[in-house]
Amino acid sequence: MSQVCAPVERFDGALGDLAMDLIQTLYAAEGRGLAAPQIGVAARIFVTDTTWKEGAPSPMVFVNPEIIAAAAEMAEYEERCLSIPGQPVRIKRPRWVELRWQSLSGQTQQARFGGFDAVCVQHERDHLDGILITDGMAA
Repeated sequence: MSQVCAPVERFDGALGDLAMDLIQTLYAAEGRGLAAPQIGVAARIFVTDTTWKEGAPSPMVFVNPEIIAAAAEMAEYEERCLSIPGQPVRIKRPRWVELRWQSLSGQTQQARFGGFDAVCVQHERDHLDGILITDGMAA
């Protein structure tokens, strides 16, 4: 899990199946985000659903995500990771990030994420570069 994942190049049914597997695994593990390397697939894709525990599921799929801008102001959060159960870590991250990614059909998407959503997308994107919350990022 400490390797940099390869970019997704094929936008086909297999990618959709992988995304569905990630989403189902996320809910089964009662998480809020899950990256492909966490289920043994070295591809640049992750899923999040930061609100499903409070309401209806609203999963998002991020293929080949890249952070294109980030706040200078930092915020500290206690993060947990499905790969390291029972080990919360306090981490400082930018308060917001602007993310560009592709959809399952290959369409380019872009949005700004703040608050817990920003934490979640940064945490999951770190997995794609082989970085875990225990890798010395603590405040």
